[in-house]
Amino acid sequence: MKKFLLTLCFGSLLCHSGVQGATQSPNVLFIAVDDLKPVLGCYGDKLAKTPNMDKLAARGMLFEKAYVNQAVCAPSRNSLMLGIRPQSMGLYDLKTYFRDIPAYSNTVTMGQTFQKNGYTAESIGKIFHASLNDKPSWSVDNWESKGETYAIEDNRAPMKGEKGTTTEAGDVEDNYYQDGKIADEAVARLKEKKANPNQPFLMMVGFHKPHLPFVAPKKYWDQFKPEQFSLPEFRTAPEGSPAYALGESGEIMQYKKLPVDKLPFPDDFARHLIHGYYAATSFTDAQIGKVIAALDELGMAENTIIVLWGDHGWHLGDHGKWCKHTNYEEATRIPILISGPGIKPGQRTSSLIETVDLYPTLLELTAQSTPETGIAGVGLDGTSVVPILKDPKAKVNDYVFHAYPRAEKTDDTKRKLIGRAVRNDRYRLVEWKEPNDPAEKAAIELYDYQADPLEKKNLAQENSELVTQLRAVLAKLPEAKPQMGGEGAPESGYEKKPKKKKKDKAGDGE
Repeated sequence: MKKFLLTLCFGSLLCHSGVQGATQSPNVLFIAVDDLKPVLGCYGDKLAKTPNMDKLAARGMLFEKAYVNQAVCAPSRNSLMLGIRPQSMGLYDLKTYFRDIPAYSNTVTMGQTFQKNGYTAESIGKIFHASLNDKPSWSVDNWESKGETYAIEDNRAPMKGEKGTTTEAGDVEDNYYQDGKIADEAVARLKEKKANPNQPFLMMVGFHKPHLPFVAPKKYWDQFKPEQFSLPEFRTAPEGSPAYALGESGEIMQYKKLPVDKLPFPDDFARHLIHGYYAATSFTDAQIGKVIAALDELGMAENTIIVLWGDHGWHLGDHGKWCKHTNYEEATRIPILISGPGIKPGQRTSSLIETVDLYPTLLELTAQSTPETGIAGVGLDGTSVVPILKDPKAKVNDYVFHAYPRAEKTDDTKRKLIGRAVRNDRYRLVEWKEPNDPAEKAAIELYDYQADPLEKKNLAQENSELVTQLRAVLAKLPEAKPQMGGEGAPESGYEKKPKKKKKDKAGDGE
């Protein structure tokens, strides 16, 4: 009965936009981009060179207030594929495979649900975190590109397990680097699927850039002049914030040829890094363009839902911070674009959406029933945003939620805190405490993005009534679980230090 109702809903969405037909199940092309914040032309960035993502935004709905559930790769990707927030499962790190936790061994992923309902499900590039790929999610093994991270010998790491330089402008073709190869493979797969039009598919394509290192062919660097880039206006921690809230930018400090051993970076190097991020984003945009062009040229677009999602944001020197690993706006706000049959082009919405909403949304768009999660007593945390795709003024979330772990260290103790955050249209509150600690032991952050978009000051001491209101929203959720079976997220402060470094299979670290 539920599947019948969802089928009616999908047909209603088609009719609402004046699209007729679409009798076969729609395909899904899902594009994931590592470390992509909304520095895109379609999001109003005047420096960005992202014509292909801009065109994709014009084909459907752009979500202006989209948020991740944890600002680091593996937990964010688990949120996407499982539809469950990290704090609901206690999985915040990069090393714990969810099926290794007995309670989660039967978890049903998005890929499994699509397969159960007659789809093929394929992963090209980075969808799950590299070392945590989930084979049951896919009809065929995940495909990852091979090759060197760098084109220039002097930029490479001196030995295995170490990092090379933070940037590179190689005088090479696009498909020298990983993301060029990923685009080529995605195009080849689409051509294969054209020959079997009655077989619906979920194809998930994961691009690595603009994740560090910021490597891209020189032509993408040459689109910009270094002097175009301004440094962030506000480069210190928010006034009144807990000392541990910001973290240490440890990821970037692992790379070689840095001009200093300790932050801050000199202004010219900081500007160079920002240049590199924009160049790497432009490089990935070109690869996305190749995949979308192939879909169009093959005549498959009219029956394919396209989603573009960034797995989390990135600090480009704001608050004096580099990389992700925080609960602040620059780390948690992401781009989400959705287009496809029945979705009116050229739409924008300021309605809130979080990563866990994408799983139920795609199920509704493809007329599939919401699955059992495979975890006793746990359902999907997200909500379908199909009502927003019909009407950009509609709202399905009054609040969205995310989290990050940190350690509070004193001379004789080390408390393992979870910073649970709630974001509404205007405010973000973060509650820092150990799981199951009494509420009065928590440290609180509160930010007003209408009056203080740069998060210059923690307002928790000045607005107790709003703090009480937003903490009550958090209190309605289950208590955050402590880290299950692992050692803590990067920059949590309580991860174990490895005795010997191991090379990341993807070569990207995080």
